[in-house]
Amino acid sequence: MKLIFPLFLMFVLLSGCQPAPQVSEFAVHYEQPRTLKPFALEDQNGAQITAEQLKGRWSLLFLGYTHCPDICPMTLAKLTNIAAQLESHQAVNVWFVAVDPQRDTQAKRKQYIDYFNPDFVAASAPHNVLFPFVRDIGLIYAINNSDQPEYYVDHSASIALVNPQAQLEAIFKPEFKAGEVPVINEAQLINDFKIIVPGQ
Repeated sequence: MKLIFPLFLMFVLLSGCQPAPQVSEFAVHYEQPRTLKPFALEDQNGAQITAEQLKGRWSLLFLGYTHCPDICPMTLAKLTNIAAQLESHQAVNVWFVAVDPQRDTQAKRKQYIDYFNPDFVAASAPHNVLFPFVRDIGLIYAINNSDQPEYYVDHSASIALVNPQAQLEAIFKPEFKAGEVPVINEAQLINDFKIIVPGQ
């Protein structure tokens, strides 16, 4: 009898449990977040930023460049809405990592990011610093024909989620639809974010 009661009680307790919600196919959530390697970038005000600026708050990091014709402005507009909608759940930092340092000067980055949200960070650095950082957050970029007056930069359209310990926590992937620019789905990202990140 002493054995049956604890087992019965355990069954009652477990029967009400539900499996933890899973993120969608557009999110990769790492079971073991990875601490970012040391880095030093420059923000739109000319100040140096390091992993210290990522600590204490959740952050969304997106790659782009100021001459981008579509993905970057569309994604930054979405991130402005996302940051506002997440405010009551968990406030986030948003970093726009400019991967075209040749053209994306401090002044240009500031003008560009102020159009979307002056509270966002617009960071960059020389390629020898920038590329290892970008790779460390699970993203990638490439520049071809940069000796031409006009050139395009290939870059990830995904968004990296960094936790308050400056660790890579997840990657949010864009939707790919025939004939359309690959960009994130606002509602889906917010839903996945709330599954990963507890409310404040």
